[in-house]
Amino acid sequence: MQFHLNGFRGGDPDVHAAAPGAHDRTNGLPDTVDVLIAGSGPAGLCLAAQLAQVPTIRTMLVEPKLEPMVKGQADGISVRSMEMFQAFGFAEKIKRESVWINETTFWTPADKGGIQRAARVQDVPDDTSEMPHVLINQARVHDMYLDLMRNGPTRLVPDYGLRVKTLVVDPQAADHPVTVTLEHTAPGREGQTETVRARYVIGCDGARSAVRSAIGGALHGDAAHHAWGVMDVLAVTEFPDWRMKSFVRSASEGTLMVLPREGGYLVRLYVELDRLGEDERAADRGMDETNIIDKARRIFAPFAFDVKEVVWWSIYEVGHRLTDKFDDVPADQVATRTPRVMLAGDACHTHSPKAGQGMNVSMGDTFNLGWKLIAVLTGRADAALLHSYSAERRAAAKGLVDFDHEWARVVGAKSHDDVAGDMPVVAQTFVRNLPFTCGLTIRYEPSALTGTATHQALAPGFEIGKRFHSAPVIRLADAKPMELGHTVEADARWRLFAFAPAGDTGQAGGAIDALCNHLERDPTSPVRRHTRASDDPDAVIDLRAVFQHGFRDLEYGAMPSLLRPHKGKYGLCDYEKVFCIDPKRGEDIFARRGIDKAQGCLVIVRPDQYVAHVLPLSARDELSAFFAGFLRPATA
Repeated sequence: MQFHLNGFRGGDPDVHAAAPGAHDRTNGLPDTVDVLIAGSGPAGLCLAAQLAQVPTIRTMLVEPKLEPMVKGQADGISVRSMEMFQAFGFAEKIKRESVWINETTFWTPADKGGIQRAARVQDVPDDTSEMPHVLINQARVHDMYLDLMRNGPTRLVPDYGLRVKTLVVDPQAADHPVTVTLEHTAPGREGQTETVRARYVIGCDGARSAVRSAIGGALHGDAAHHAWGVMDVLAVTEFPDWRMKSFVRSASEGTLMVLPREGGYLVRLYVELDRLGEDERAADRGMDETNIIDKARRIFAPFAFDVKEVVWWSIYEVGHRLTDKFDDVPADQVATRTPRVMLAGDACHTHSPKAGQGMNVSMGDTFNLGWKLIAVLTGRADAALLHSYSAERRAAAKGLVDFDHEWARVVGAKSHDDVAGDMPVVAQTFVRNLPFTCGLTIRYEPSALTGTATHQALAPGFEIGKRFHSAPVIRLADAKPMELGHTVEADARWRLFAFAPAGDTGQAGGAIDALCNHLERDPTSPVRRHTRASDDPDAVIDLRAVFQHGFRDLEYGAMPSLLRPHKGKYGLCDYEKVFCIDPKRGEDIFARRGIDKAQGCLVIVRPDQYVAHVLPLSARDELSAFFAGFLRPATA
């Protein structure tokens, strides 16, 4: 963590200095904002946390509820989301508070009645990620984002007791083209309305999204006509795998899932209930927590199950739905209009919770969108960049919905699909789909933001379009062992990782030196072309180098000047740009990720941690052309 750049800062380094005009409601709601976010769920908060760090962006987040969430809803955090949390700076806190899912067990009907453990598998395969798969109350994830917001320069906090009633977009308006009517929900103010004009509106307001309806969107898909119950309980039981993630299927009573929760005692159960009629809703049955408990007891039999406290419960219907488009621009106007209203999370995709992907994919939506909005609102990119949001995230959401459709069917299947002596079908399917449930199968197609695979052979372990797969390194200046991926923070900057060829020590005339000289001095380089004179040299594009030598075999002072940049008002040196392999622990990032040791390579990583391109170290024109495809030339 870096601070003190522009002078000594005492106290909590996570609390930034307040920007002029920081969040203030003493005179009521603002007339205009840059971004209005509807909904304070994971998608809305993930976006707000990013925007809150930019002093010049005015953001408003409205929420119909009157206070933050305390319990319930989602709980599973994929390894991909944990990698994202690392970029935000709170992964370690989540790791400390959460329960880690290390093993998953599968229970099937026993020959003589009851149930038996039929299989167990490692939940996260080796070298999938440096992060664990964890479970934690969704409300705690909200808390982490809320802390980032209120401690950021804009001191952003949600405006509770407000919901979007209507919105209108004026495509011809030069500024603040979205007029939003907000309705109060607080007691005594119900039905009162106020108007705010925004440059952009982001609908994170759930499956019944008013924002989606206002732009003519709709969810399309199907319902499985099957009710499931979910509850968080404190209970006493003889079931042996009470602290394991477990799939339990009985001979005649259906299926349930056991998910241990944080704190050592709490457990969540997903319990299969009843089939529903074609036009029937779960609410029509009048079921409650007693129905969930009774069904769970029958599935667990002969193991005792004594519930002491129900912390939270809900009954839901399995459904799989997706919107046509994630923004307000009609397909025939993409060439002439840019998005002003965008959707994220349940507002544009819904599914069952059994795959544990809903919260994860929703946050992935706005992690994708946040840096793009920042680039546009700070003038570094044209508004056309925002077209990429719908293109990239609708494909990701479709993959989720398709997978969830299959997974829900397998989880609810009967035991006659299993073959004696083999791993149960649900376990086989689980193992086959582990990369998906880890959140690692999203791959962005070639576009202005994602290159082609022309040079992929230089680093096959950094697959273009997929998330940057971290590996251990040693930081040269202080010999600190760390993960290279942890240098990618949620700060809207691009990263260039230059992997040095064999024999290169940063010496004058070497490949790394030549690259640094070009980036630092050549007016055609992307660093020079897109960095303003008032910026630090790494404000837009952050170069890091990784060498094949151990840290005792290199001299920091001999590194090219761009890897030792002087920044801030005092011109202090940044010592955190150069890394090495770790021969002491046998950690060689070049070998682990298949990097061409003879040639080295350049890996371009997007602000949302996805690999944008792999290029030769000498590919000057290709590098410049890539960034020119979406970044504006810098102004003074």
